[in-house]
Amino acid sequence: MPIRTVPAVVLGTRGPFSRLSLDAIVQVPLSARLNRDRPQGCCSRPGRFAVPAQHRHDGAVTVRKVAVEEEMFLVDPGTRQLVASSHRAVEQAPGDEVEQELFLQQVETQSDPHHALGDVIADLKEARRGAAKAADGAGARLAAMPTPVMPDDEGRLTPKRRYEQMMARFGRVGREALACGMHVHVDIADDEEGVAVLDRIRPWLPLVQAVSTGSPFDLGIDTSYASWRAEIWDSWPSAGPVEPFGDAAGYEKAVEAIVASGAALDHGMLYFDARLARDYPTVEIRVADICTDLADTALVAALSRGLVETCAEAWHARTPLTPWRVDLLRAARWQARRHGVSASLLHPLDGALVPAADALGALVDAIGPALERAGDRELVEDGIARVLAEGTGADRQRAAAGPDLDLRAVVDDVLESTAASHRD
Repeated sequence: MPIRTVPAVVLGTRGPFSRLSLDAIVQVPLSARLNRDRPQGCCSRPGRFAVPAQHRHDGAVTVRKVAVEEEMFLVDPGTRQLVASSHRAVEQAPGDEVEQELFLQQVETQSDPHHALGDVIADLKEARRGAAKAADGAGARLAAMPTPVMPDDEGRLTPKRRYEQMMARFGRVGREALACGMHVHVDIADDEEGVAVLDRIRPWLPLVQAVSTGSPFDLGIDTSYASWRAEIWDSWPSAGPVEPFGDAAGYEKAVEAIVASGAALDHGMLYFDARLARDYPTVEIRVADICTDLADTALVAALSRGLVETCAEAWHARTPLTPWRVDLLRAARWQARRHGVSASLLHPLDGALVPAADALGALVDAIGPALERAGDRELVEDGIARVLAEGTGADRQRAAAGPDLDLRAVVDDVLESTAASHRD
């Protein structure tokens, strides 16, 4: 597979990329920019790519651009159940600001790529504002929640050929994938660096998942989990943690084998915890629940960038890869989605079960230099302290439900919090 090399540009300027300026690139529709040779469909477009970042003389990337895409539900404010009206909502929104997803009860928005996380969050606020207005025009309200809280009917498929092919092949696994996540994209220099990041980031991703957890309820049931969305998503045969690939050729060989096996329709259905964008230079981290609170979104984005930078630096320094078995990675992910940050997590260095604060402290220590360079250290330290003290989105939903398990109150709280997240 040819290696994608990113031309160096001056930090903060708008440089060339495939003979287009950044201004031109961000005006091209998302699907056209990312999937020129790929069929459209559920998660087939990796999100707005991060454009070229500044390079040091050794070829490594410094402060990397970040972009975020968010999937959200449309909710009837009366019944608090989902509304299958994304086709009407998209008609209300200008351009490609709001897009459809696998089910008619979902919409998707995204940020542009930025160096400063404050700019990413500003984009997401504006995108949520536009999506909320579009939802209102379709007789619904926007809900940044990962799973349907109230008892509801099965998801109504968005009528597109690719989605129909997915349902035909994967059956009930596809029909039950009614869930919303958040995907973070971070710059890489080329495929070799990106695969090196994928190989090294694996034991750290459960910690990112833990701070994002926000789906304890699903279709009227208390699941006892902090993230039931993650359990739902793992039903796809191409989802989850992977073995190290070794290099870009190894990654491509593995990808082709999975597609050839029938476990994925195409490259767009590779639902790894982290993957390479096919046509543009980013690593896409896919473990997070959609966060109702954009402060949690900023924390996830900062951790993701810090991890990509730190893993890339380790590769450039020829630091040996620490081996982690996939079965232990699955155990680490299970602890994260079962408890969030309220109990124990697997330590990312030795796999020991430790208090969540210790595991998260190890994460901050490991990526500290990268956080410093990006200006994200205070944001991350404050964010970790906040979720440890106040809990994650899952804890907030449980508090809203109260001892009587009032799920209507949970939805009301999510709707109000989503609306508050995009107010001026």
